[in-house]
Amino acid sequence: MDITPIIECLDCGASAPFHPSQPTCASCGSDWREARYPLETLGPDWIRRLRERPMDLWRYQELLPAQPPPLSQRLGEGGTPLLLAHNLGVMLGLPRLYVKDERQGPTSSFKDRQAAVTVAALKQSGLKEIVVASTGNVAIAYSACCARAGIKLWAFLTSLVPGAKMHEVALYGTQVVKVTSTYDQAKRLAVEFAARRDLYIDRGTRSVLAVEAMKTIAFEIAEQLTGQLPPREGPPWRAPDWYFQAVSGGIGPLGVLKGFQELHAAGLIDRVPAIACIQAEGCAPMAQAWKSGASAATPVESPSTHISTLSTGDPGRAYTLLRERMLTAGGGIMESVSDEEAMRAMHTAAKVEGLSMEPAAAVAFAGLIKLTRAGLVRPEHIVVVNCSGHTMPIEKTLLGDGWAHELGQLPDQPEEGLLAALVRLDQRRVHRVLIVDDHADTRRLIRRILQAQGDFEVFEAESGAEALREAKRIPADLVILDLMMPEMDGFAVLERLRAQPETARIPIIVVTAKMLTPTEKARLEGQIAQLMLKGDFLDDDLLEEINRALR
Repeated sequence: MDITPIIECLDCGASAPFHPSQPTCASCGSDWREARYPLETLGPDWIRRLRERPMDLWRYQELLPAQPPPLSQRLGEGGTPLLLAHNLGVMLGLPRLYVKDERQGPTSSFKDRQAAVTVAALKQSGLKEIVVASTGNVAIAYSACCARAGIKLWAFLTSLVPGAKMHEVALYGTQVVKVTSTYDQAKRLAVEFAARRDLYIDRGTRSVLAVEAMKTIAFEIAEQLTGQLPPREGPPWRAPDWYFQAVSGGIGPLGVLKGFQELHAAGLIDRVPAIACIQAEGCAPMAQAWKSGASAATPVESPSTHISTLSTGDPGRAYTLLRERMLTAGGGIMESVSDEEAMRAMHTAAKVEGLSMEPAAAVAFAGLIKLTRAGLVRPEHIVVVNCSGHTMPIEKTLLGDGWAHELGQLPDQPEEGLLAALVRLDQRRVHRVLIVDDHADTRRLIRRILQAQGDFEVFEAESGAEALREAKRIPADLVILDLMMPEMDGFAVLERLRAQPETARIPIIVVTAKMLTPTEKARLEGQIAQLMLKGDFLDDDLLEEINRALR
């Protein structure tokens, strides 16, 4: 099936066939154009044909403005897994929380899609030299694809880009231009350089190729959710209720939103999800404009975030387009979080889900936590979060001091000294904690939180009767108790523990999903160290209360 897209100008409405050497509208000169496809021609057999294709972004070739490149020029872009974030979902009270794991692309970033489609189209058009401006990930993705395709790349990088990322760009043979200024200034210099040498430059949100590449994230999510959720009547694919992404210039959510809109127009999904665009507080022109109801964003002249990848101070028209389309499609929100909230979310995701990501991606997870606590994201919602990048270089402030156990050795007895240090490590004072909950998921999550801290020996009980036996057998230094259990509930367990001399003084933290009545709260008064609601605390909150109770 051959579906040829038409490129439509967003300003004058003129239409023309797509060619990468024509980046602006021939009629009015506008930079802002968009690909349109005859979606009605896809037909029901399109999904059947997909089953015969590899799971990469080129499986959706009919809805892309470039032909699939030969296998010798591909790096396996797209086809990243959709993971059920079970532990984090238990913590937040979101049983259908998923992570689109873009870390598993060739250079660990969703920007691999942008580079793959763009470089393929440029290669097919005979271009041999191109320019990009980047805060890191775009330059790395383009560097890999250009090296594979034999295209020379110039990358303009702000000096705020971490040294490790800058070195990686150079490693691919890219010509690196380091700009000691903001990202917006680096973009301006890159545009001037490309114009002088008559070279193609990636235009980000104004690039038809880049936006089209990003929509494949939406296609994959809808296809993958279908296989992970129970079948139901209606369109063949499933859309989430929410899609979360950290945002700098806006190209990701613009493309993803367009992808979901195309699937909806083609009758493949029943709705367009709400989009959550999350920015770093120190550079949040979109979030600030959204909250004030403005139709245009006021540029941030001097970004004050340590998360350099998200330091686009002037999103320009991308904000206006996103705002208009979010308001008329599935809705959504633009929100900001602090660097500290992002770092905390980064640590939480690593500890409870085994997902190590760069701080920019953690901004999306911090936004999820914030909006869940605000009640906008609810337990019945299907939620997908974009996870991209890696922790290198790891932020030192994230772990603080004492993150490793040091084993020294005696100078005159090296082997014996190390063995003695190992014995000391085994003999360190640890606290025995008993987790009492009839839900295995909750017990596993709390166990993982305590294991990551390191100074706890954890025991479990899945019923009230078992809890009473274990509390005396261990003996426990602390009990974490659920209230809603069959046969003997948490209130009865608490009363029995307080009535027995050997368990009467054990500190107890109640962790429950039950909304307590005034009478029930009175029953707990003076009997417990703390009351915590499931879905309303993070791992650090629980650890803080545990340490306070054990003092």
